[in-house]
Amino acid sequence: MASLSETYACVPSTERGRGILISGDPKSNNILYCNGRSVIIRSLDNPQKVEVYGEHAYPVSVARYSPNAEWIASADVSGTVRIWGTHNGFVLKNEFKVLSGRIDDLQWSPDMLRIVASGDGKGKSFNRVMYREHSNFVNCVRFSPDGSNFITVSSDKKGIVYEGKTGDKIGELSLEDGHQGSVYAVSWSPDSKKVLTVSADKSAKVWEISQEGHGTIIKTLTCPESGGIDDMLVGCLWQNDSLVTVSLGGSINIFSASDLEKDPVTLSGHIKNVSSLSVLKNDENTVLSCSYDGVIAKWIRGVGYSGKINMKHHAPIKCFAAVEGEIILSGFDNKVWRAPLQAGECAAAEHVDVGYQPKDLSVALHNPQIVLVATDNGAVMLSGLKILSSINLGFTVTASAITPDGSEAILGGQDGKLRIYSISGDTLSEEAVLEKHRGAINVIRYSPDVSMFASGDANREAVVWDRSTREVKLNNMLYHSARINCLAWSPDCTLVATGSLDTCVIIYELGKPASARRTIKSAHLGGVYDVEFSDECSILSSGEDGCVRLWTIVPEC
Repeated sequence: MASLSETYACVPSTERGRGILISGDPKSNNILYCNGRSVIIRSLDNPQKVEVYGEHAYPVSVARYSPNAEWIASADVSGTVRIWGTHNGFVLKNEFKVLSGRIDDLQWSPDMLRIVASGDGKGKSFNRVMYREHSNFVNCVRFSPDGSNFITVSSDKKGIVYEGKTGDKIGELSLEDGHQGSVYAVSWSPDSKKVLTVSADKSAKVWEISQEGHGTIIKTLTCPESGGIDDMLVGCLWQNDSLVTVSLGGSINIFSASDLEKDPVTLSGHIKNVSSLSVLKNDENTVLSCSYDGVIAKWIRGVGYSGKINMKHHAPIKCFAAVEGEIILSGFDNKVWRAPLQAGECAAAEHVDVGYQPKDLSVALHNPQIVLVATDNGAVMLSGLKILSSINLGFTVTASAITPDGSEAILGGQDGKLRIYSISGDTLSEEAVLEKHRGAINVIRYSPDVSMFASGDANREAVVWDRSTREVKLNNMLYHSARINCLAWSPDCTLVATGSLDTCVIIYELGKPASARRTIKSAHLGGVYDVEFSDECSILSSGEDGCVRLWTIVPEC
């Protein structure tokens, strides 16, 4: 068996020009936010304590706890609201088709008998009262916890306070030291005496609301910046003693409401699917993960998020590898990039144009200057940024692997065949062709001791081969229900793990039949994109849901 040890969670999905909604548990320090089809339940006290609800068929737009914290109502862009329990496996209580379009917000009644939802499309509605105090779009409306007032914030940079029962305007947030950009979100303090606002001007502000309804600035909170539009703030929440802000880039900053001078705690991660993982060889506790949009996140076991390397100007990223002191990557153009990695930061990247779009890239670990790049109909050998050779092999290449010393390569084809080549200088010489797969080869990996290699295909089958005899060493690895996207070897070469579009990770043990496998079901909503062993008893996985998970492999008696 394998048990979940840690989850390095995705961050909220964001959209430029639109505020996002995050909400809190009224009885704990958990928060809710949405990413894709997932609702993320995350503890502010222990950010690695994460639960994910993934039963929506469409991207989720909002989720809120019930007043007694026993239920969560979540809504999506199709207009569907689902009500599900917070315990015992997220049992579904009810589902409603409320609107014909996107639901932007919802809220429970205090007695939990009703839910009000707003958004696009047609549906049953109630009488509306129009307030025209703002001169631009109203982005957020929030009642105070005691119900005495409500506040609206707008793209006109203003915040206006109204009397809760009559709806009469009673005050405004002071324009002196106010926001200089659109105000996207607002949240009340639990005592209904203060509010937190966030804006496109990249600032968060804490305001004191007088009995007359006027807001005076208490403190402008400064969030760590990367220097771009991703620093715009689009969401906020006042949760107990925590002031939570969310940036357009997805970074979550947590300030202390009782000590506004204290530096914030920053949580970040991926918004998009995580396509690649790499465990640093000189530190097995440090993991780099790379997502399609060019974000490379650094994680430390037991700690979680430890920093971000922004490579968005190289996005979208398709292939990624990290070796000691360097990152190598490629996208959907003809370029392969190399960037020095020093003290967790990337220096300026340089590239070489290989003439074709890379399909896969493999690094000779004992000589990282040597890189094998698989292209549509051949391969390119690189030494640093120099092209050693570009070879048309006469078949469609879909995957590649190279030995650590750079003396041998395996190329997998669309035809399901594995072709083994010896490498001498800049020359590839075909040595053998292996036929066992019945689908296009998606992934090939040598074992750490280079005595074996494993391959996985689009027809959901994996095979382990003996390198010296080129015979099948473990077969009948046919337990996925969709294509295999990735595979990895344990450091001691006794285990092989495969990840698939079917959301599962399967772990096979050499010396035992494939039927003795260990399966991690529903490892990642939408599919598993990469797996990597951290040590003999721990495996990392990443996938479509934007999360990275660490699993502990429990020895079988």
